Amino acid sequence: MEERKGSAKSNKVAAENQEKWVYDSSVDHKGNVPLRASTGVWKASLFIVAIEFSERLSYFGIATSLIIYLTKVIHEDLKSAAKSVNYWSGVTTMIPFFGGFIADAYLGRFSTVLVSSIIYLLGLILLSMSWFVPTLRPCDTHPCLEPRKIHEVVFFLAIYMISIGTGGHKPSLESFGADQFDDDHTEERKQKMSYFNWWNFGLCCGLLLGVTVVVYVQDHVSWGVADIVLMAVMGTSLVIFIVGRPFYRYRRPTGSPLTPMLQVLVAAIAKRKLPYPSDPAQLYEISQSEKVRGRLLCHTNKLKFLDKAAIISTENSAEKQNPWTLATVTKVEEMKLVLNIIPIWLATLPFGMCVAQTSTFFIKQGVSMNRSIANGFEIPPASIYSLAAIGMIISVTFYEKILVPVMRRTTGNERGINILQRIGIGMLFLIGTMVAAALVEKKRLGIVEKDPLKSSHSMSVFWLAPQFVIIGFGDGFTLVGLQEYFYDQVPDSMRSLGIAFYLGVIGAGNFLSSLLITAIDHITEQRGKSWFGKDLNSSRLDKFYWLLACMAAANLCVYVFLARRYSYKNVQKVAVVDCYEGEEEKGGSLA
Repeated sequence: MEERKGSAKSNKVAAENQEKWVYDSSVDHKGNVPLRASTGVWKASLFIVAIEFSERLSYFGIATSLIIYLTKVIHEDLKSAAKSVNYWSGVTTMIPFFGGFIADAYLGRFSTVLVSSIIYLLGLILLSMSWFVPTLRPCDTHPCLEPRKIHEVVFFLAIYMISIGTGGHKPSLESFGADQFDDDHTEERKQKMSYFNWWNFGLCCGLLLGVTVVVYVQDHVSWGVADIVLMAVMGTSLVIFIVGRPFYRYRRPTGSPLTPMLQVLVAAIAKRKLPYPSDPAQLYEISQSEKVRGRLLCHTNKLKFLDKAAIISTENSAEKQNPWTLATVTKVEEMKLVLNIIPIWLATLPFGMCVAQTSTFFIKQGVSMNRSIANGFEIPPASIYSLAAIGMIISVTFYEKILVPVMRRTTGNERGINILQRIGIGMLFLIGTMVAAALVEKKRLGIVEKDPLKSSHSMSVFWLAPQFVIIGFGDGFTLVGLQEYFYDQVPDSMRSLGIAFYLGVIGAGNFLSSLLITAIDHITEQRGKSWFGKDLNSSRLDKFYWLLACMAAANLCVYVFLARRYSYKNVQKVAVVDCYEGEEEKGGSLA
C-alpha cells in the first residue's frame, strides 16, 4: 500500500515537472532547461514570424520584379531574362541545403539566422548603392539604352548575396520557430500544427506588401528608393529578432547528421551475411534515459537490409562503443526516414517547375496587358502576384479554421487530414492553374493576331486572376504541407536540412524549368518556329502551359502511388515503452 502511494506521489511530481519544465533537449538562452511558462510557443514564435514577414517582403519585392528589371534596365531579351530569373531563384532555393547543414551540425539555428540576416542586409545595402552611387548607376542618360557593365556586376553580386543570406535564413528560421513547440506536450503539439499555417499567413502578408507597395515604389518612384525601404525593413526586423532572445528555446548543434547515416551503411554492409534475428526486439537499442538528445524511434519492417547494422554479433562491449560496427535501432530508422523521403521529394519536382512560371512568364504576361483601373491608375505588372498571396491566405485560413476542425471530428486524426493528402490536394489545384494559364494565353494571342497594332493592351490584366488565385489556393495546401512534411519526417537532428529539402523542391524546379525551356526551344526551332520568341507575341506560351499541365497530371498519378505506400515516422512514447506514428496507420493513403 505504501509502495503504491509512493509510486503515485512520484508520478504526480514527474507530471508536475513535465508541465513546468521542457524536457525535449532544448535549452534557454542561458543554457539551462527551459521554463515552459516563460519560453517558447507563440510568445517566441511571434518574433520569428516578424522577421520572416520582413524577409519575404524583401525577397518578393525583388523576385517578382526581377524579370522586368532585367528586360527594361539590363536590356536582356525575354528568353535570357527568364533563364536568369530561374537560375537566381534556383540558387536561392538550393543554397539552403548548405545553410541547413551548417545550422544543424555546427552553428545552431539562432546563430545561423543571425549571420545570414546580416549577409542579407549587406546585399540590400549593395543593391541600394548600385542605384545611388554615381559610378555604379546603370547610366547617366534617360532613357538608359545600354547599362554600364559595372552596374550589371554589382547588381548580380548584390542579388546573389541576398541568395546566400536566404540560404542560411530560410531553413534555419522556420525550423527554429517550430522548435519553440514541445512534441511531447499534447497542447504544444497541436499548436505546432497551427504554427506552419500561421507562419505562411505571415509570409503571405509580407509577400502581399512586397508585390503591391514595394513594386509600386519601383514602378512610380525609383528602384533605388524601393531598395532603401527594403533595407530599412530588414534592419528593423533584425533588431526585433535579437530582442526576442530571452524567450526562445534553443537546440544545440549535434555535429554532422551525415556521419551517423554513413555509420549505419558501413555497419550494415559489414554484417550483410549475418542472419536476421527472429525477434526485432533483439536488435540493439539504448534506453530513453541513455538518450542524450532527441527521441527514440520504433523499428519498422521496410528497408530491412539496414537492420543488420543493429545486429549484436558479439557480447564484446567494445562493439557497442564503436558506432561504425553497431548502430542503434533509432539510427537505422533515421537512415530509413531519409531514404523514404527521396521518392516523395522527386515526385514534387514538377510542382516546383510549374511554380517557377509565376515569377517569370506570368508576370511578363501582365506587362503586355491593360493594367489601368479606376481614374487611369495603372497597377505595376508584378502586383498581379498579390492575387496568389490572397488566394493562399484564404486557403490557409479555410484549412485552419474550417477543414481541420471538421476533419478532426470525422477522422479522429489530430491533423484532420494527413500531410501527404494535403500536398496531393494542392497538386490538383496546380493542374487547374496551368490549364487556366494556357486558355488565357491562347485568348491573348488571338487578340494580338486580330489587331497587331493594339496588341493585347486592350485585354485586362485581370484575365490573369484565375491562374494566380488558383495557384495561391493550391499553395495553401501543397507549400504548407511540404514545409510540415519535411520538418516532421526527417530525423530530429536534421530539421533545418528538412526545411532545405522543401526549398529544394522550388529550387530544383526552377533549374528544371530552365532546362525544359532550353530543350523545347531547341526542338521547336528545328521543326520550324520556336515556342519562345524574342517577346511574348512571337511566342507560344499556351502550348508550353499545356505541356506543364500534362506533366503535372501524369506526375500526380505517380505521387498518389508513392503516398499510399508511405510509412510515417514511428516515435516511442516517453511515458511507456510503446510506439506511435506521426499519422494514423492508414495515414499514407490518399484514397
